[in-house]
Amino acid sequence: MLIGVGVIGYAGLGMFLTDKAEEKFGLVPTDKDREELKKAMPKITTIEKPTK
Repeated sequence: MLIGVGVIGYAGLGMFLTDKAEEKFGLVPTDKDREELKKAMPKITTIEKPTK
């Protein structure tokens, strides 16, 4: 149980500090980066199957 709490605490701290480190090193995504990511994402199209 103690190990699980430690892992959760470590992960939470890592998530908090990662955002601060990204800002400090200038790795915050720009609007251009977001647009390129949106274009790279696959498009999913659903097709209705005809019933018999």
